[in-house]
Amino acid sequence: MPDLKFPSKFIWGVAAAAPQIEGAVARDGKGESVWDRFAAQPGRINHGDTLEPACDHYRLFRRDFALMRRLGIRHYRLSLAWPRIFPTGDGAPNRKGLDFYHRVLDSLERNEITPWVTMFHWDLPQALEDRGGWRARATVDAFARYADTIVQAYGDRVKRWITLNEITCFTSMAYGGRSKAPGLQLGPKVVNQTKHHALLAHGHGVRAVREFGGRGAQVGLADNCSVAVPVTETPGDIAAARAWFATENESLLDPIYRGRYAAGFLRRCGATRPRVRPGDFKLIGLPTDFLGLNIYSGAFIRRGNRGRPEALRLPKNYPRTDSDWLNLLPQALHWGPRFAHEVYGAKAIYITENGCGYDDEPVVRAEVHDLHRRDYLRNYLGELHHAITDGVPVKGYFLWSFMDNFEWTDGYTRRFGIVHVDYRTQRRTPKLSAHWYSSVIRENRLV
Repeated sequence: MPDLKFPSKFIWGVAAAAPQIEGAVARDGKGESVWDRFAAQPGRINHGDTLEPACDHYRLFRRDFALMRRLGIRHYRLSLAWPRIFPTGDGAPNRKGLDFYHRVLDSLERNEITPWVTMFHWDLPQALEDRGGWRARATVDAFARYADTIVQAYGDRVKRWITLNEITCFTSMAYGGRSKAPGLQLGPKVVNQTKHHALLAHGHGVRAVREFGGRGAQVGLADNCSVAVPVTETPGDIAAARAWFATENESLLDPIYRGRYAAGFLRRCGATRPRVRPGDFKLIGLPTDFLGLNIYSGAFIRRGNRGRPEALRLPKNYPRTDSDWLNLLPQALHWGPRFAHEVYGAKAIYITENGCGYDDEPVVRAEVHDLHRRDYLRNYLGELHHAITDGVPVKGYFLWSFMDNFEWTDGYTRRFGIVHVDYRTQRRTPKLSAHWYSSVIRENRLV
């Protein structure tokens, strides 16, 4: 295999999210989030797990960042907990919450780790949900104030901002399905409106960074786009995959990159199309500096009858991780960024999440031999390198996740981390994959 060297200024990082690692769900004035409420409902989360204490990162963050530094990690994608800063979503900010993240940023600075801050990673204040949540335009107004507050508070040190994480998950899967908090099953008109409100919130995040972020601040979105992989690398299948990618992602990426809803999307919505006010698309379409892509898997697409894209069903024994949604498809890390660049003209792309979850990863003699994760990462990163050599402007990669954590409805059973967490003792043990990834960072190539 040729030496797979990455560009000299390529960003290597890790990622985590506040509700999954912090714990301290009611400490120092933090308000209840929709995930706190959701987890308290019987049957929602595997084994009845809750977000307390998670990884106890609220107390142990200094230790965690020191471990990051020892592993050579210099970029960390984290999120801020909206209900820790605004316990009821709006009203007066919580000084203790603001001060906590000042301490976090101080520690990152001491360890020479650059923060990439996600404004919202699913943990909507429950008080806002009680008033309609993402169904209500008032939530957009509350987010605007929250975004202004955090950028003004931390903008002197944070120069890389991500507005929202995975809009589809906290809209379609939360209000049109029961797998994400608040776990409602509502109709498509409501779901489409929640997506529109999320897009407006994204616009306010961009606006806040432009107004208060200071010199050199950059901002983008983290999107879990639907990724198409052509069955064969022939013109027909590639064109079909590109067309499928455009259609599947137009409801979110067209407003951001083209300042409108696509005609095909509106036609499919019919009477369920979202309500749009004058000026909405001017806000939603504010120019961003990069596109973040959370990519784990994808769909195989070929040119079907009459030249239309055809998505193929996977056979029941197709290889996957212990997550039933995470089928192994390394080429997704080539074609996802490539089509984002070709279809939407994204000029700077970061892989803001990529990784894999497994259930049984015991510590044996102070080691975790997660060779399955090492194999997953190496194969996926090889395809990302392929995209870069093809001219796709991928500027960095954030591995999900730095450490095992509360994996939403899977609770603490599913482990995505490159660092093992013993939830009883809060002991951290870097896995084989952590040492492998450390070598990749140090040498800036696949090893």
